[in-house]
Amino acid sequence: MALSFSSIFSFSLLFATLPLLILAAPESALITHLPGFSGAFPSKHYSGYITVDEVNGRNLFYYFVVSERNPAKDPVVLWLNGGPGCSSFDGFVYEHGPFNFESGGSTGSLPKLHLNPYSWSKVSNIIYLDSPAGVGLSYSNTTSDYNTGDLKTASDSHTFLLKWFQLYPEFLQNPFYITGESYAGVYVPTLSYEVAKGIQVGAKPILNFKGYMVGNGVCDTVYDGDALVPFVHGMGLISEDLFQEVHNACRGSYWNPVNDKCQTILDKVDSEISDLNIYDILEPCYHGSEIKEVTQNSKLPLSFRRLGETNRPMPVRKRIFGRAWPLRAPVRDGRVPSWNELASSGSVPCTNDEVATTWLNNEAVRSAIHAQPVSSIGEWAICTGKLYFVHDAGSMIKYHKNLTLLGYRALIYSGDHDMCVPFTGSEAWTRSLGYNITDSWRPWYRNDQVSGYIQGYTHDLTFLTIKGAGHTVPEYKPQEALYFYTHWLTGQKI
Repeated sequence: MALSFSSIFSFSLLFATLPLLILAAPESALITHLPGFSGAFPSKHYSGYITVDEVNGRNLFYYFVVSERNPAKDPVVLWLNGGPGCSSFDGFVYEHGPFNFESGGSTGSLPKLHLNPYSWSKVSNIIYLDSPAGVGLSYSNTTSDYNTGDLKTASDSHTFLLKWFQLYPEFLQNPFYITGESYAGVYVPTLSYEVAKGIQVGAKPILNFKGYMVGNGVCDTVYDGDALVPFVHGMGLISEDLFQEVHNACRGSYWNPVNDKCQTILDKVDSEISDLNIYDILEPCYHGSEIKEVTQNSKLPLSFRRLGETNRPMPVRKRIFGRAWPLRAPVRDGRVPSWNELASSGSVPCTNDEVATTWLNNEAVRSAIHAQPVSSIGEWAICTGKLYFVHDAGSMIKYHKNLTLLGYRALIYSGDHDMCVPFTGSEAWTRSLGYNITDSWRPWYRNDQVSGYIQGYTHDLTFLTIKGAGHTVPEYKPQEALYFYTHWLTGQKI
């Protein structure tokens, strides 16, 4: 992002007067209560808007959870969900936020919130950001702002960070990391590059940026596009005969069919796997939108998270039959179809997000978290159809190479049963960087059980799988996710 002289001067002036400002986070942003939750928060929570464009009125919403351990020293972590167009409240509500959400029991009733024993705020200060404008609770007063793309999103998010650290200067010395999943495989490296570039040119305040982490993230048209066929073959979802047939017809390249025969056989592969849950091939696939009844003694599917250490089922969301991404080449240059378009319907494919939708469209909740009311900016949706979004940053491989060679740490992790962005693609592109192996492929353990596999490279690049996890790893494996997250942040061996 190019900063004007006046902007740099303003930041410099602020930085020079920091001792006068290091008092506390802005009290006007403090959250004092949350509808659906009773009891004391384990740490302070803040939320609100930061304007990244005064002229157009472009405002990004954040929810900041202070670390429950040691806020003054624990890392500050930015979390981004993907889409493009999906809200980071996805991570907050369904993955690693401070609460587990329990359905209120009837349609429209307010969910009940319980403390999440595997929240990432146990070991870090964490910012959940809705980005770009038009996503979640973020908005613009100028509708043309919803025509956006990778580069504009990265620039706006960098502006957000500079202004956020102005508001919370007491966290400037903490190690800072950028994390996210899915299409945030683009958001994270492009924003990391903006931050690194800002540090090089002396943009104030200077962030203590240390590295980044991407989960089941898209990266490159060819590597991601060629990942599916080897994945479904390795998982036993297509036969050896069909694999050999498609391999020979497509000459080992599946993302862009080289001839009609290749396309025909790829269509057959798609047909073979069409009734599976794309986000986790192990999870039940509900071919309809009805909510299933779950009893206390039933065998719970993975989409039901348990409350703390009890056995009480907590219905979080169902993965409904449907597809989120085209199964080949999930990201190509040019316009990216919205989730609603991919579903050919008015809802996000494969998901029922009633709990989050009910909670975030409740006016008492909006007021408590300092968000604009529904009447002003419309209803919250887990993924918006407002955006005209262009993938204009190209392959992420050049970003990863640049950042790791500059000395920034990188963890690329994959739930190994995700068919949306299969681990086979992520493993392949990390190897393609050509770095020497420093930690040969081996299992990693949690509670004396193999939890996945890991491989380390020079330049502090790590690739890690999580055994049995789907697309949104902390949703499926919360204990294991908190374990590797904690160890990686603190530089301990996983």
